[in-house]
Amino acid sequence: MVASKRGPMNLGVFFKNTGHHIAAWRHPGAQPDAGINIRHYADCARISERACFDFLFFADAAAVREKVPYDILARSSQFTAYFEPTTLLSALAMATERIGLVATATTSYNEPYHVARKFASIDHISGGRAGWNVVTSGNASEAQNFGRDTHYGHDARYQRAHEFVDVVKGLWDSWDDDAFLYDQEAGFFFDHRKLHVLDHAGEHFNVKGPLNIARPPQGHPVIFQAGTSDVGRDLAAATAEGVFTSELTLESSIAYYRDVKGRMAKYGRSPDQMRILPGCTVFCGRTEAEAKERYEYLQSLIDPVVGREYIGTLLGMDLSDCPLDGPLPDRPSPRSEMGTFKSIVALAKSEGLSIRQLYSRLAGSHGKLCLIGSVAQVADTMQQWFEEEACDGFILQPSTMPEDLVHLTETLIPELQARGLHRTAYRGDTLRDHLGLERPESRYE
Repeated sequence: MVASKRGPMNLGVFFKNTGHHIAAWRHPGAQPDAGINIRHYADCARISERACFDFLFFADAAAVREKVPYDILARSSQFTAYFEPTTLLSALAMATERIGLVATATTSYNEPYHVARKFASIDHISGGRAGWNVVTSGNASEAQNFGRDTHYGHDARYQRAHEFVDVVKGLWDSWDDDAFLYDQEAGFFFDHRKLHVLDHAGEHFNVKGPLNIARPPQGHPVIFQAGTSDVGRDLAAATAEGVFTSELTLESSIAYYRDVKGRMAKYGRSPDQMRILPGCTVFCGRTEAEAKERYEYLQSLIDPVVGREYIGTLLGMDLSDCPLDGPLPDRPSPRSEMGTFKSIVALAKSEGLSIRQLYSRLAGSHGKLCLIGSVAQVADTMQQWFEEEACDGFILQPSTMPEDLVHLTETLIPELQARGLHRTAYRGDTLRDHLGLERPESRYE
């Protein structure tokens, strides 16, 4: 393909301790103790920054994997031993200078004041590079770690999330940008006329404020979200500036892009205030055959029992009694209305996939897009998605860490740069600069 006419795309890196492939921790190029190895994270962050990625992205869950027997969980590195992400971001802010830092915090098992204070602090510590990924928690086991017997219902979680985000943004506006005078001679630390008390009283939260930290350098840290259901798309349209999607085809991604950006007007927002970024795992090489060889080796490391439990976790089903070479059972699931559930079931039915074939298909990318081919072939696909407005860029998901991250920065990134699809140097200091997003005015402006 020729150079892009649309300009550079946005590119983030999704860090998942040993890598995104479910067998990544068994690969000789992985760091087995990555989840609790700060040097590993710092090294990978610096590698990503040298490649001029917009941001690093960290998921989270406040529980181990839901309802998976411990003898099976013991064979997997996923969701068991890894740093709490906002703590990790503070450390990585000191190890890097320009790259954005995005972490997940749930609205179901946090309080708005905590989240507002943590992300405002990270934004100050990093010099304006923080982002908050808003989730409502998909792991029902989290409920029992926070004094609840059951998880909030799907729609109730999103109603709570709408109010939660509004409160957090209000708290970030507690102080005008120039409220703090630090006037030692006159004896005024701040101008009290530029302090605002939120006094929020709502359906789910009562929060007086103000926040006990100055307004963040970015005004508001960048808000990310990953909703795929109808109510999730509405939350994205109302609040999100970066949307992490899981669309698997060009056609479905174009439809998602148009739908979510089309909903923004009813919330007084314009499409240029949002970046839609599909998750994407890439297996690339000098040739397509080399790429397939890299992919097949990782596939050979999958423990079939882990693969079956992985699909069960994605779907919210117990599949332990199902034959690996049989079809998905027709069973009820608490996740049946979620976009990920629907897309996986549709894929299995349309292609007649067995459970084994299904986990083999999804294992490399955790249910997200997976591209396998030569560097040029992968770049062609990414460019097509970008130019046909199926997305505004991608969140790359290295299959193994650090090996595959290094491989991508040495092969795919130079190809994207040559096509004008990725920057060769940072042109700003904040995450908003990298994403081309304006700094929001205070609600009291």
